[in-house]
Amino acid sequence: MNLPEMFGCQVFNKRVMKHRLPSRIYDALQSTIKTGAPLQLDVANEIANAMKDWAIELGATHYTHWFQPMTGITAEKHDSFISPDGKGNIIMEFSGKELVKGESDASSFPSGGIRATFEARGYTAWDPSSFAFVKEGSLYIPTAFCSYGGEALDNKTPLLRSMQAIDKSSRRMLELLGHKDVKRVIPNVGAEQEYFIIDKNVYLQREDLIYTGRTLFGAKPPKGQELDDQYYGQLKPKIIEYMKDLDEELWRLGVSAKTKHNEVAPAQHEMAPVFATANVATDHNQLTMEIMKKVADRHGLVCLLHEKPFEGINGSGKHNNWSLSVKNGGNLLSPGKCPEKNLTFLVFLSAVIKAVDEYEDLLRISVASAGNDHRLGADEAPPAIVSMYLGSDMVDLLEDISSGKNYHGHERGMMDLGVKQIPKFKQDNTDRNRTSPFAFTGNKFELRMPGSSASIAGCNTVLNTIVAKELDEFYDELKNSKNLSEDIYKLVGKTYREHSRIVYEGNGYSNEWKEEASRRGLHNLPTTPDALSKMLEPKNIEVFSKYGVYSKAELSARHEIFMDNYCQVLAIEGLTMVSMVRRKILPAVLHYEEELTRLVKNKKELGLVAQPEHEILEKIAELTTALYTKLHTLEEELENRKNHDRTNEKGQYYKNVILGGMNALRETVDTLETLLPADLWPVPTLAQIIYSVI
Repeated sequence: MNLPEMFGCQVFNKRVMKHRLPSRIYDALQSTIKTGAPLQLDVANEIANAMKDWAIELGATHYTHWFQPMTGITAEKHDSFISPDGKGNIIMEFSGKELVKGESDASSFPSGGIRATFEARGYTAWDPSSFAFVKEGSLYIPTAFCSYGGEALDNKTPLLRSMQAIDKSSRRMLELLGHKDVKRVIPNVGAEQEYFIIDKNVYLQREDLIYTGRTLFGAKPPKGQELDDQYYGQLKPKIIEYMKDLDEELWRLGVSAKTKHNEVAPAQHEMAPVFATANVATDHNQLTMEIMKKVADRHGLVCLLHEKPFEGINGSGKHNNWSLSVKNGGNLLSPGKCPEKNLTFLVFLSAVIKAVDEYEDLLRISVASAGNDHRLGADEAPPAIVSMYLGSDMVDLLEDISSGKNYHGHERGMMDLGVKQIPKFKQDNTDRNRTSPFAFTGNKFELRMPGSSASIAGCNTVLNTIVAKELDEFYDELKNSKNLSEDIYKLVGKTYREHSRIVYEGNGYSNEWKEEASRRGLHNLPTTPDALSKMLEPKNIEVFSKYGVYSKAELSARHEIFMDNYCQVLAIEGLTMVSMVRRKILPAVLHYEEELTRLVKNKKELGLVAQPEHEILEKIAELTTALYTKLHTLEEELENRKNHDRTNEKGQYYKNVILGGMNALRETVDTLETLLPADLWPVPTLAQIIYSVI
């Protein structure tokens, strides 16, 4: 395997473009990508023809506009390149018009009321900044998706709008700071992806895994993650083969998969890529999740991307590493050797602090989902309370600036382990606080809150927009300065004094932090309905509208879609629970109860002591009654959900009533599992599932 030759071999990247496009066409396309210059039809035609020829050479017969509707997954409609020649034969054609614009049925995707059922027309529009690729016999063209009226119906369009906003605001600020030749500021993202791998045969025996992606029942296994022997542990042979194939598939598609290892929980793993521009990173992460599942299936395995597939062991997240860089000019969030003198760094760091403090609710909303609610704040992931970790060096620096003191820095020494043959190495400037939702890790921020199945478009759209807003406010405050350096220090100090409540360096898992956060006035939004209740507040509508990221109608639509999705997920889970209990678990329990009754009767007839059997029978009978009662209650609660149709009211009903009924039913089922003989329990246990890959 020649990895450099393999990497990107199925991607219409710059190398391929330079080889196949005339220099005039290549330059025009690069101008469109970098500056947004209009793409003329003759240029689009030449690009489309070159794309088509290249794709056919790789075995493609079709093309598809690949987009990201608000379903959480990608969508595609495939058209062949064939066109009749009028003589009974065909020719292979692909025009610039077909490349640039496609059509889809917009009424069939979530729109939050933007489109009525009878208003079907929607458009897909080529995103030339994300490379096309060939997969499974089709040319995939990354696109945005909008309604007939131009409203965004996808995750990519708002992300691209937010990237424009942060670019414009950053360049204006940089020019004020003396950086006159900056052409472009790019938000870069690296998304670490956690996932579970289990045996497919075991998966197919669990109705809940098939329908919901998580186990709705399951007693805690004798061994979970207590010994921490899974984390960074030796990879099992089947996992090695799976990861090898996954890497190769991703590399061919230009996804720079770099790191792979076992995670904390049994059967849990992680893949991390190299950073890419925010929209490309989002496309690559969507592609990664898809390929993970397909490769697993080929190996007789199943990849689970649910945030909490198994109760009692850690769930899966997606750490979103975000930074800002200047094209060929370095990282704007890098402190450098003397951060106290690095005015550019101080301004951008302060803008991020102020943005997160003022819009903590938006960051929480951007990661809200029914699945993620099981994970956030569960001592395995960051709390649902948004805070920032800066590290002691940065805190000391900002506190000194805010109080007017001279900062002398902390020169980190060399790490000496006391073993002569082990080389000394320099200690990092910051530790890593794994309990912090938003941690500064040296030259970037790591948002640890997104769930493993989520699109990273949402949180990056929020980050780009709110930081752009703060940079513009800083610009307005500094633009008429007579002494820019002095005024920057004043601004940095004032910003930290006013917004340091968002900075927390301690244990985010502790109850003390919840109490402290409340005293600081920070939001505690533990569930999706709680978070979504803040989504349409005037300040949130205003910031998105001001930067053209979401109109009020687009934001309202997303509010309705997110809440509806939350309710639908819980409805499916509730109905699946009812089905499993009625058709599998209750019959198994009744069968065991019948066996015990017969055994007690036979022993008594023989004059034998039946006390153990009788006590077990009493316990089973008591639990069976509770099981049936709770089952009936949940069925009634699910039926009554139809009486709640207002968005916020519906969300609260599902959270408080249906989820409560599900938890109560689960408690009884899990207790029964520990009492029934293994051969009578009708579904694989959690232990059998998480240790199914050997």
